[in-house]
Amino acid sequence: MHPILFEIGGFPIYTYGVLLAAAYLLGLQLALVRARARGLDQNRVMDLGIWIIVSALVGAKLLLLIVEWDTYGRSPGELFTLVRSGGVFYGGLIVAVIVALWYLWRHRMPVWTVTDVFAPGIALGHVIGRMGCFFAGCCFGRPADVPWAVTFTSPYAAENVGTPINIPLHPTQLYEAGAELLILGLLLFTERKGQPFPGRTFWGYMLLYAISRFVIEIYRGDPRGLVGAFSTSQFVSLLIIPISIIMLILLARRRQPARKAAAARRAA
Repeated sequence: MHPILFEIGGFPIYTYGVLLAAAYLLGLQLALVRARARGLDQNRVMDLGIWIIVSALVGAKLLLLIVEWDTYGRSPGELFTLVRSGGVFYGGLIVAVIVALWYLWRHRMPVWTVTDVFAPGIALGHVIGRMGCFFAGCCFGRPADVPWAVTFTSPYAAENVGTPINIPLHPTQLYEAGAELLILGLLLFTERKGQPFPGRTFWGYMLLYAISRFVIEIYRGDPRGLVGAFSTSQFVSLLIIPISIIMLILLARRRQPARKAAAARRAA
């Protein structure tokens, strides 16, 4: 745990902020490489990437504000903490997807091809971002007696994000980073396997992430808001899982007539 990376003239440079910036930049770079390989307009993809980054930051903080409304409502001064908070990933993901779909429609770009281009970059960025969470001590897990439990000791993290110190906890930040790394590898390995179709990589990512996030939430110990018996992120996962499955089925079926037509043209 190392919440402050270094200081310049007494001004702290936070590890989380550095890794979050690296997450966005590396995720965007991977998307650009993939876009170039598919012959997409590099300038459009770069502009879209910037829109995604900005909307993801806003969406993540907005959902955090909604989830923690009781806290911010009682203490309006706490609103300033949103500036240094990473927010809730799902909020950023949902708003970024909405903004991206608007941008793609406006510029008449191939929606599912472009979302497929960005999906692995999102996974890569999330791996790095969760490592930032680990260094900052946020998004911590429940008390645990497993051999791989981690114990945080930074009083700064305890004061800043409420991290329990000197208590063995589930390393939920590493759970999620590991899950995202596996998802990234799976997406890249299977992308050209079987009968690929536009949208499969993106909706495959959404499905796999929703499943992994639902499970990891069981071991989270930080306050995240509740919707009934579920945490906010679990509730969102329960919505995304069936939507992803339906979209995968619909897009696969839509692809079949195009394949048959192409096969008929070749036969002729």
